Amino acid sequence: MPDTYGLDCPVARTLDVIGERWSVLLLRDLFLQGPRKFQDFESSLSGISPNTLSARLKRLEEGGIIERRFYAEHPPRAEYVLTAKGRELGPIMKALRAWGERHTRK
Repeated sequence: MPDTYGLDCPVARTLDVIGERWSVLLLRDLFLQGPRKFQDFESSLSGISPNTLSARLKRLEEGGIIERRFYAEHPPRAEYVLTAKGRELGPIMKALRAWGERHTRK
């Protein structure tokens, strides 16, 4: 993982894994809807480019937050699922949602 902030700080290290634009929304989809295919993410995040989506999924996979599972089809197809490490982010995601509901209503 890159050391974007150059700080020996757990918050900075966490942001190196999940802090890029779109990453938290990918996690949101996985928490709310379970395993997702690439196309599922494209549908729910209409503003993300395929290259950016691919890069964010790869970064989350490298960080051990998600894993790509292949299933039997031809051509091979994959879905993305949260790992045990990724599922530990559940309380944080709930807190972000609750904060947003309280403080960002339009």
